[in-house]
Amino acid sequence: MDSSSATRGSRGRREATRQKLFDAAVTLIAEQGYSATTVDEIAERAGVAKGTVYYNFASKAVLFEELLRHGVGLLTASLREAAESAVRAGGRRVDALDAMIRAGLEYIDRYPAFTQLYVAELWRTNRAWQSTLLVVRREAVAVVEGVLRDGVARGEFSAEIDVPLTAAALVGMVLVAALDWKSFQPERSLGEVHAALSRLLRGRVSGIS
Repeated sequence: MDSSSATRGSRGRREATRQKLFDAAVTLIAEQGYSATTVDEIAERAGVAKGTVYYNFASKAVLFEELLRHGVGLLTASLREAAESAVRAGGRRVDALDAMIRAGLEYIDRYPAFTQLYVAELWRTNRAWQSTLLVVRREAVAVVEGVLRDGVARGEFSAEIDVPLTAAALVGMVLVAALDWKSFQPERSLGEVHAALSRLLRGRVSGIS
């Protein structure tokens, strides 16, 4: 095996370990809170030695901060790819927004514990990672803002739209609706939830009934 292959293998193993730690941490913290969750518990849930946690992250706080970056980064990437795919397929900007709504629901369906944790942390202002949380939230909302601005420039959306507030409202709509779906209406399918939000989007943002 050459050195480049060995390096890739080592990097892959480290990423796999970090993913295990992320998964363990988000599940435990969602279940019992950040303060009550210990590094020992995270290591045990991940199936690794305690030292492995500190090898990858300087502290529990650093692990959690990186967890937020990682989780919201995945969401941002999925939103961007959904929008770009819709446009490549010839869709309008409202179709790109609709595709992002579905991508957001699919993400939340896949990572419900992280979503619950993320929403809870948005309301806390005394955390060391608050600035990081605001930055990654801004990155996710900016993807939606970009599509809205493009739609306004192309005449697909009204120029009267408040782009920053509308983008935040759309992201918040998906988060709140999805959490309500998971908590109180789990019998509904993802398709049903998406259809309801799609009608709301097309009726209010684009003016299409």
